[in-house]
Amino acid sequence: MSPPQADMENETAFFKNRAPTLYFIIAIKLLKGLLFLLLAFGVYRIADENLPELFHEVLRFLHVDPENRFFTELSARIETISESRMVWLAGGTFFYSLFSLVEGVGLLLRVSWAGWLAIGESAFFVPIEIFDLLHRFRIAVLVVLILNIFIVWYLLQNRQRLFRHPRRS
Repeated sequence: MSPPQADMENETAFFKNRAPTLYFIIAIKLLKGLLFLLLAFGVYRIADENLPELFHEVLRFLHVDPENRFFTELSARIETISESRMVWLAGGTFFYSLFSLVEGVGLLLRVSWAGWLAIGESAFFVPIEIFDLLHRFRIAVLVVLILNIFIVWYLLQNRQRLFRHPRRS
């Protein structure tokens, strides 16, 4: 094979392995992981605060009427949340954020287990989102459902091309 032809094959292989859709999925996973990580730290930080008072401060900051029926009921529910429950919520959110971050980094490194992890996680939420839509239609849930279905389909269809597979002896 002549050198120009070898260079052309290497360039073709490079462009074949470029995957803008995969990079979009990676960005979603990493962004989701970072947002949940920030949420976990935020929840942990306010765990020992006076939650009803903090809630009323937020309402005043947003110039929302705290005497509104919805906010009054929400405030009553917030009063029942204990510090230990907030710490548990922060811990669960923290571990879920790590899950998303590991998934995103694994996809970035194109390891096959990360592809299967992303397929499994996205597929796990599809029936939950369908159930939610059947009980109360919300456009945001519909968008997330479509996105998860697309992620599962795309990764399943392209897993051989996108991910390194261990060599078999």
